[in-house]
Amino acid sequence: MSTIAAVTAAELRIVDLFDGLDDAQLEPWVAAATVAEFEAGDTVIEPNALAGVQLLLAGTGQLQAVSNGTTDMISRQVAPTWIGAVASLTRSPLGVRMEALEHCRLATIGVDDFERLVLSEPIVHGRIMRQVRPVLGTLMGREQSQAHLAALGTMAAGLAHELNNPAAASKRAAAQMGEALDTLAQTIGRFVEMGLEREDAGRLVELQQEALARAGACTIMDQLDVADREDELSDRLEAIGVREPWEVAAPLAAARLDIEWVDRVVAATGAAAPAAIEWIATHLTARGLAQELQESSERMSSLVGAIKSYSYMDRGETQEIDIHEGLETTIVVLGHKLKQTTIELVRDYDRSLPKLMVHGSELNQVWTNLLDNAIDALDGSGTITLRTRPDGRCVLVEIADDGPGIPSEALAKVFDPFFTTKDVGQGTGLGLDAARRIIVDRHGGSLTVDSRPGSTTFHVWIPYTESEPPAR
Repeated sequence: MSTIAAVTAAELRIVDLFDGLDDAQLEPWVAAATVAEFEAGDTVIEPNALAGVQLLLAGTGQLQAVSNGTTDMISRQVAPTWIGAVASLTRSPLGVRMEALEHCRLATIGVDDFERLVLSEPIVHGRIMRQVRPVLGTLMGREQSQAHLAALGTMAAGLAHELNNPAAASKRAAAQMGEALDTLAQTIGRFVEMGLEREDAGRLVELQQEALARAGACTIMDQLDVADREDELSDRLEAIGVREPWEVAAPLAAARLDIEWVDRVVAATGAAAPAAIEWIATHLTARGLAQELQESSERMSSLVGAIKSYSYMDRGETQEIDIHEGLETTIVVLGHKLKQTTIELVRDYDRSLPKLMVHGSELNQVWTNLLDNAIDALDGSGTITLRTRPDGRCVLVEIADDGPGIPSEALAKVFDPFFTTKDVGQGTGLGLDAARRIIVDRHGGSLTVDSRPGSTTFHVWIPYTESEPPAR
């Protein structure tokens, strides 16, 4: 990049922003402008810079949106054209980067000078104002799309993480179940070879049923001394000739079986005792695997149900919902972030609150943003409190954390587009702005925050749709 001191009136005149201005009217604009030249590949406009209006006098540039380290191509800008006038008047960062595709000549008028000149020149002011609606419409559309994608990404990451464990457990259990069935088939053959009598087989079945009953009655406390029982059983099983006694001992110990039970099996089956014990142990293992498969399937089913509820699939645009259902399914979606922490969730719900007619999937984006921010603020430890109660003609939802709080200089800006207190690449600054628009613009409610060290609370008011709130 090279900088040139001044621009001429003739150069500015080619930009349609100045159509209708004579040389005298152009003179103050010429005095305020500085010019720079760029080669192909140079960054012409830095992202999120508050640099003023950019007048592309020659060349072509590529506008790009930059978010979380990713780049999205927006449009090509071909000279002569102007960029950033609306952002300059609203004193908002432009939010895009422009890269030179060929040699470019760019004039810049700073924010203060541009505001002063625009307000003194009705022709230019009117031309810019006519562009405000389409420009803001485009920006808001992009913000909403990014916010939706961010919420979708959070949901997808949570679902993938939560489904991984039960899916892996199901796969492992299915493989082990196949091995158990093979062992059962082989053991029956060993009984036949050993000539196990019918009477002995009857006693063996009784011992098997006893083992299954003991396993079904086990509690968590019963599992505390499993290791000691395994050692005792393993020694006894080895003594009577059981193959791989340490593996056979594990399901027996988990079912609270002991050496006395083993001796009863030996007395009932004689030489067939090793095969009999292996047969019963395999039954116990298969039963445990079946239970594990059932629990994994139920977990996956409940996750799919939670995601369906979270996104409100197969429902109309607005739905009558229980506000607590949305909060709870959002917690499921964010469960993967909570698992690696010692964060405590406290629920203070008023379950008597009526259902609300709302945009359910959009409202869940709000809960996702607020809860995700609270989890990040606590950095692994602390308490998040979710509270619901009636407040006049509204339902009030409060999400609070006991983290370090939001700095006072940032508190007034947290709902501004593109503002974020997170590190570079960690936040887009779109979440709270999107949450505010969903609550205020889409539902006619309110969203506020108060914060100090040790306490940050977001307050969400959602109005009743009825003419009067339900009787309490």
